[in-house]
Amino acid sequence: MNLQEIIDYFNLHAHTWDEEMIRSDAVIGRILFGAEVTAGKDILDIACGTGVLFPDYEERCVKSITGIDISSEMIAIAGKKFPDVMLLSGDASIFDFPKTYDCIMIYNAFPHFDDPEKLIAHLSGFLKEGGTLTVAHGMSRNRINRHHDEVAVHVSNELMGADELSMMMVKYGTVTVKISDDTMYQVTIRK
Repeated sequence: MNLQEIIDYFNLHAHTWDEEMIRSDAVIGRILFGAEVTAGKDILDIACGTGVLFPDYEERCVKSITGIDISSEMIAIAGKKFPDVMLLSGDASIFDFPKTYDCIMIYNAFPHFDDPEKLIAHLSGFLKEGGTLTVAHGMSRNRINRHHDEVAVHVSNELMGADELSMMMVKYGTVTVKISDDTMYQVTIRK
């Protein structure tokens, strides 16, 4: 994958992102429960887009939300919608984050990172002791892979199986959630 192609793709789609979003509140609730997103926690949302999960974090009374996206257009839209959220523009796999976090969330974005293990290794360094790092999708692995094959094949890798991802992530923490079913996909580790 070419990084500039990924940036261009998401910049192009940023202005219609929210209206095209398919969302299940029940699935998101299940993901955030498994990720241990609760009151008083510092959250880092990787590839946050236009801030899709920010209202869900706010509902849970988190202490702070930091969002990062490689698309400056996505960040600009998120900034207009959520002026109180710290927003960063850059490549999360190499970004020097300003602090450590209780929960790091990669939601509906993992296949767009060219080197998944590099990303997980880097992010685990910004996780507080006892914190969680989650890779999640609000639909099944098969549905995600079909969707990317249809509309984003040049900016996506295939989403690996949950067992394979768990084996990669266990190097950086204890796997606490591993789900891959007809409605969602999630692997969470605790440091």
